[in-house]
Amino acid sequence: MEHKKLLITGGAGFIGSHVVRRFVKNYPHYEIYNLDKLTYAGNLMNLKDIEDYPNYHFVKGDIVDETFIQDLFNQHQFDGVVHLAAESHVDRSISNPTEFIRTNVLGTINLLNAANSIWKGQMEGKRFYHISTDEVYGSLGDTGFFTEETKYDPRSPYSSSKASSDHLVRAYFHTYGLPVVVSNCSNNYGSFHFPEKLIPLAINNIKLMRPIPVYGAGDNIRDWLYVEDHARAIDLIFHKGRSGETYNIGGANEWTNLDLIHKLCEIMDQKMHRAPGTSAGLITFVKDRAGHDHRYAIDFTKLKNELGWEPSLQFEEGLDRTVEWYLTNEEWLNAVTSGNYQHYYESQYEKR
Repeated sequence: MEHKKLLITGGAGFIGSHVVRRFVKNYPHYEIYNLDKLTYAGNLMNLKDIEDYPNYHFVKGDIVDETFIQDLFNQHQFDGVVHLAAESHVDRSISNPTEFIRTNVLGTINLLNAANSIWKGQMEGKRFYHISTDEVYGSLGDTGFFTEETKYDPRSPYSSSKASSDHLVRAYFHTYGLPVVVSNCSNNYGSFHFPEKLIPLAINNIKLMRPIPVYGAGDNIRDWLYVEDHARAIDLIFHKGRSGETYNIGGANEWTNLDLIHKLCEIMDQKMHRAPGTSAGLITFVKDRAGHDHRYAIDFTKLKNELGWEPSLQFEEGLDRTVEWYLTNEEWLNAVTSGNYQHYYESQYEKR
């Protein structure tokens, strides 16, 4: 088996932790380095089950620090990069757009430059995989789907910063011959999701009998992708995707925000033994988000035809699994909502 050193950025985050876990467990002959700044959304408690694996290494650092990144690449001579580190919450990008440009644009180009410098003239067997979002495509009407050929039309500082980084990654393929792949995914859901995002926020609020905020009329439509299916797609694309190509990853699960919340309320009423309709009474409509895209929907035909990937389960099943996980992992949820998870690094790593 070929030994590889892989750098996974943002590996303590929601999607990243699922990717790190999959690579560490499935490829014991790979050395996996998880680089994370451990901001509010980076949580090493997400990886407690693999932190002692011999092929897993955690590195605390910031992709915006150019010297640090170059030194890290020089020291470890990585064979591949799976780049997930990003500021990703649209609301936060509206209140602080500059931070999104720093992390998502400057951070990405620092990684590209470091990879290009150590792989120059030796690109064979190397791969730079950049994970992006369907939000770069803008907003759909009531029909149609995003494909890999859809023109970019980002509407928020977040999606604009991701669009910029996508363009940079492709530019390094064309200009320097860097062996890159890019994927654009729809909304993810599942375990270890920081509870500022819609599904875990709603689950936690329903559990605590707090209001469930719904933007506008709740008629915005999203395509939902189970995070473990996304990690499986990332694995496939990293190993078998064609250099220079883009792959869209979708869940084939379109729901309006309001219908999704009602479904969550039904599931929570059943699991918490409440009278039907109890949780739905918590729904509270709030002022719509600025520049709120109406609909996202992904056509993943290319990924299915080329690599044989498709979602493994229907949304209702995935949602039920997700609710069950949050209800049975109260320690994790309480630590995250209280902020105590931020002390985990000190307790686990500074003593080593």
